[in-house]
Amino acid sequence: MSQPKTMFDKIWDQHTITQQGEETLLYVDRCLIHEGSRHCFDQMKRNGNTVAEPGKIFAFSDHYVPTINRDKGIAGVPDPKIRGMIELLAANTNEHGITLFGWDSPNQGILHVAGPEQGISLPGIILLGADSHTATHGALGNVSWGAGASEITHVMATQTIWQRRPKTLQITVDGTLPFGVGAKDIILAIIAKIGHGGATGHAIEYAGSTIRALSVEERMTVCNMSIEGGGRAGSVAPDDKVYEYLEGRTYVPKGPDWDAALKFWKTLPSDKGATFDREVHLNAEDIAPMVTWGTNPEHGAPITDRVPSPDDAETPEKKQELEAALDYVGVAPGTPIDGIPVDHVFIGSCTNSRLDDLRAAAEVAKKGKAQVTAWVVPGSTPIKKAAEAEGLDKIFEDAGFQWRDAGCSLCTAINGEILQ
Repeated sequence: MSQPKTMFDKIWDQHTITQQGEETLLYVDRCLIHEGSRHCFDQMKRNGNTVAEPGKIFAFSDHYVPTINRDKGIAGVPDPKIRGMIELLAANTNEHGITLFGWDSPNQGILHVAGPEQGISLPGIILLGADSHTATHGALGNVSWGAGASEITHVMATQTIWQRRPKTLQITVDGTLPFGVGAKDIILAIIAKIGHGGATGHAIEYAGSTIRALSVEERMTVCNMSIEGGGRAGSVAPDDKVYEYLEGRTYVPKGPDWDAALKFWKTLPSDKGATFDREVHLNAEDIAPMVTWGTNPEHGAPITDRVPSPDDAETPEKKQELEAALDYVGVAPGTPIDGIPVDHVFIGSCTNSRLDDLRAAAEVAKKGKAQVTAWVVPGSTPIKKAAEAEGLDKIFEDAGFQWRDAGCSLCTAINGEILQ
């Protein structure tokens, strides 16, 4: 009888080509890039390389595209350097035969939002992206992680990647979430528990009744922030919710190929008795709406709590870290979390810009008027259109919120949209 295996180990082993010492050469099923990937094309040109499998590379205009004035065309991008980045991605992808979801595409969006929407993210694959939040795609039951320019260049030239096998960490959340607690609160509570480096060197599998009860989009939010916990990747085993979400999407197998894929996908979940290198457990009933008050995601606390004092830190290093964080954000120890004033509201990013997120935000927006500057930036153009069909845009605008086009916007703040 074969040894029980985790989902991660199954996928890793299925993609192993060869091994040299501690390094494994893996086949990469799909790779996602954006405007910032210009260095990869430059390096490919210097090396005289061509793209090995253009049909498995997908490009997205998201990091650099402004989220206003889209109706003016490329001339509406006021900064010539930013405009040049957008145009360069189009030129590079056209030259190499790579599919581009460009700034004017009806399916444009953040690569971690538009990618799953198009069915590019599938169970059982290895997916790399030129962005740290590539772990998002693991919500579909795969192993996905972000890579740097040199690694993405290697993938584009060979459709493979050399990697050191990470350890495995299972994080189990069981129980029913209290009122007002969502997927973002779950992952922030996890990071507050394990620390912002608590999963370093590990691939995370999220499990438990709470995780299973989440929608596919909510699982994306949890997996998305695996990197903030130090994780190499974050995944949830595929189930009927995933299969229903995927069926019929553009890049998903069709007909007999769908039947074969579904049969394979059902073999992916971790076997009963599979051993993980580490395990962490949380009780959903103990999770409250979370707020990060400091300078990293570990600096999180329930909204019912108070800002901690550096004097209570466990080590001198941690005390120094807390002192620096409090000085930077200008918050005093002991301040009630729900008493910290809000200066600016940004609803968006690859963590929380999906239709369900916008619906939840609109439920709040309809209760009053914005007291501070508030932006709503959908994660993709299809999400924007769907929200407008439901009248969510009008709710936001009537409440004094700005309703903008799809893109990374204030998360990356490299498209000209920055806070003062």
